[in-house]
Parts: sequence; structure tokens; C-alpha cells
Amino acid sequence: MHRRSILFGAMMSFAAVQSFAGISLTLIPPSPVTDRIELDIRGSVRNDVDGARTFEVALYLDEEKPQQRLHQAALTIDPQSAEGLAFRWPAQGHAGRHRVIMTARSGDVTLRTERRIEIIPSDVRSTRRLGGAWVDLYHHDEQEGRPFNAELAKMTDGNWRELVLAMHATEQNLLVITMMFQNFTHRSKHDFTPETYPGRAYYPSELYSARMPIASSDPLETILDEADKLGMHVMPGVGNYAFFDYTPDSLRWCTNVADELWRRYGRHPSFYGWYLSHEQGGGLYMPGLGDPALQRREMVDFFRAFTAHVKRRAPDKPVLLATNPYGLRGAEETYRQLLAHVDILGPFGFHRMPEEDLTGGEAAALLQSLCDEAGCHLWLDVETFVFRNGVELHPRPIGELIGDLRRFPNFEKTLHYQFPGLMSAPAM
Repeated sequence: MHRRSILFGAMMSFAAVQSFAGISLTLIPPSPVTDRIELDIRGSVRNDVDGARTFEVALYLDEEKPQQRLHQAALTIDPQSAEGLAFRWPAQGHAGRHRVIMTARSGDVTLRTERRIEIIPSDVRSTRRLGGAWVDLYHHDEQEGRPFNAELAKMTDGNWRELVLAMHATEQNLLVITMMFQNFTHRSKHDFTPETYPGRAYYPSELYSARMPIASSDPLETILDEADKLGMHVMPGVGNYAFFDYTPDSLRWCTNVADELWRRYGRHPSFYGWYLSHEQGGGLYMPGLGDPALQRREMVDFFRAFTAHVKRRAPDKPVLLATNPYGLRGAEETYRQLLAHVDILGPFGFHRMPEEDLTGGEAAALLQSLCDEAGCHLWLDVETFVFRNGVELHPRPIGELIGDLRRFPNFEKTLHYQFPGLMSAPAM
């Protein structure tokens, strides 16, 4: 089946010319969080001059004082390159509102930025609230999207700003853009290459000329611009090449598209990271789409290369993968290899586990143990839809949604699929 809060603050003024270097700070997960997690603090510094430079980088809590320093490191950065650092900070004992401050100093150059974080006292890891959502610019499957696709196609730039504001009003401050290209096909069911790719872009791509016939010519630019103003976060969807397709051709296409997305949109403070649109089954292969062992090897090779590629440009920006939790048993070793190259795993569909499989709770516990072992974050992708009239997506009863939030307390962040058409503001 295909279907498919937060940090306030932005870059501060630099004590040197901005063209010399850039500084970026990312908190995983973004605010709010509970005091039962370890906050993953990631920073990066970019050196845009012609010679290597060493920066003394420090992370502080609330104030730039020695007693408030959380971590420090020296980063030697080649010319026209970026380097990053990462630090895990236990949130327990720090309930309240805080600022995480990052400074980078090299000679007479001082760079500074900060992010705000709210830490909630809790007896579980989950905040038990929706922290964000997937956002279809247009749903890829016309049958599933029949209830709302016609309206999505009419969305103007003003309408997209309204949608971002509506999400912010309900503290759903992380937007995952489902995909930046429309191409509804699957691994092994097509014969195109990156050069002959037939998909249509949702933005003014220079890689591919075909465009989706929607009212806004560049909805991602509008969404990012509004999110910048509100302190929200956005993860553009790198896809869709083909669902479940992690072949070398898909890798080449995805790295090219990621490069273009970063060139066009990476300047935005709200650009939080990367979402891979292609999804996957819980066993890390899809039946009927080729040899399972080959599909698993392709996935590991894909993420090893893709994650390394995007982090050369933006070391602090995480990579998100969405899978279902079905058929996990027997795939554990592949998960161990894969999750070393994935920053966030966002599984969906725990409420509809197949018979004779694990229960939803057992699947969540197994994935949490695998993520903990690999240092990967585990977020919940709650489904806020039900199928009606065949395969049409309609809003899920609110009681079922609340039940999922209570049933799965181990996920450090909860997002849902999706906001447009299923949870839109009445005023829109």
C-alpha cells in the first residue's frame, strides 16, 4: 500500500562576513521533547574561503558560560567544505524551556546560532501529541486521493501559507513534503533510467522539464518561506523515482535531485533534513518485486552512499526513512547494517499488523532496540486516514488516533500522514 514542536530561532548575526563561513544547528528530535530522551545535538560549520581553517566549536545550555558548556570540539575544515559535530545530551533533570547555543571561533571570526527547546516532564519517552505531518503537494495515487486531489491542485501560494499557519496553530511544526516529483510506479515495473525519467516536478527543476499541473509553480519555496517566519521545520521528499526502488539508478537520480534541492532551498533556516519518498516493507523488501536478498543489499548500499553524499553539504541535516513494521523477523541483521546510515526511522501501520506477525507493541519494541543499537532515532508515523469507497483516503476516527498516541509511548516524536485533506483547518 502506498500513501503516502518545534525549534524557534534562526541564525544570529555573525561577527564576520557571512560569505566567509556558515553555521547550522539541528536538534533531533525538535521541540517539544520529554525528559526521558537523549537530545541529539548536531552542528555544522562551512568554510567558504580558499584555505583550510580550524574552528573551535562549543555548545552551551542557555548561556555562554564555562559552567554551561555541554560540549566542545575543534573542526579543521578544508576550503569550500563543511564539517559537523554531534553530541547526545540526556534531557532528564532539565524540564523547562531552554536555549541550545552553538559558537564557532577561528581567529577574528566568530559565528553563533541557537535553537530553543522545551523539555516536558514525563514518565514515558513520547510527548503523546502530534508534532508534525506529511504534506502531499498532490497525492500520487488518483484513486486514494480522490477526496482531496482536485482541491490540492488549486492551492495557490496564499493557500499554502494558510496551510503552514494552520499546522503551526496546532503545534504541528514539522512538515515532511511527501515527494517533489510525481511518478507512480515501482521497482522492477519500469524500464527508464535517470536520463529518461518520465516524472513531473512540483518545482522549477532544471534537471527535468515536465511539471505537475498545479496552481503554484514553486510550493516548496512558499512553504519554506512561511516556515522560516514561524520557526518551523521542513523536510523535502527526495522522490519519487519509483516506490521501493533503491537500485543504483535510483541512487543516481536521488543524489542529483538532492543536490538541486539543496542549491535551490538549502539557504532556508527551516530546511531540517531529507525524506526518502520510496518507502519500504518491514522486511526490507517487497514481495513480487525481485529477489529479497538483492533488495536488502540495494537498500543498505543506497543509504550508505546517499547519506554520505548529502552530509558532505549539510553534515547536521538528518535523513528520514518510512517503512511499515510487518515481517521484521529475519531482517534484523539487515536493519543493523541499514540503520547505521539512517538518522530517523519512521514506521507506520502498527494498528493493522497482519495475523501471525508480531503485535504492534512487539514490533515497536524490536525496532526501538535495533535503533538504539545503531544510534538511529525512532519516530512514529501515525496514519490519520481510513480507506472508504474502495481505496479512497478519508479522515480516521479521532478515538482511534488518540488510542495510538496512548498505545505507543516509546516513540520520541510522533508525526502523521497526512495534514492536507485529512486534518485541514475549517477556515481554509
